[in-house]
Amino acid sequence: QLQLAESGGGLVQPGGSLRLSCAASRGTFSYYGISWFRQAPGKEREFVAGISRNGRSSDYIDSVKGRFTISRDNDKRTVYLQMNSLKPEDTAVYYCAADRKILSDTRIAADSREYESWGQGTLVTVSS
Repeated sequence: QLQLAESGGGLVQPGGSLRLSCAASRGTFSYYGISWFRQAPGKEREFVAGISRNGRSSDYIDSVKGRFTISRDNDKRTVYLQMNSLKPEDTAVYYCAADRKILSDTRIAADSREYESWGQGTLVTVSS
């Protein structure tokens, strides 16, 4: 089973950019699809973006399409989330997690119950 750790959060002004990283230790990283979720205060955790284990498939929640890009480097055992044109409504704790169903080249699940190995989260605050 993977162990995941997020980094890269911080305070940014509206319209700014951040790049989040999700680094894996233990396990065979390339077996797993990885997704980013976020949870804002008082709200449920929601799917943001996901990438298949080989990086050929990705998916995004509608509100971030065209602004966020997910990518992965299996040699570095890291998944990235490049966030551009940030808005105050993007403020949340961002988590990465590994899909329970390994060895799928296309599956990107949006239900958090399909994931394991959650990281501790990194806070993104978008405010002027």
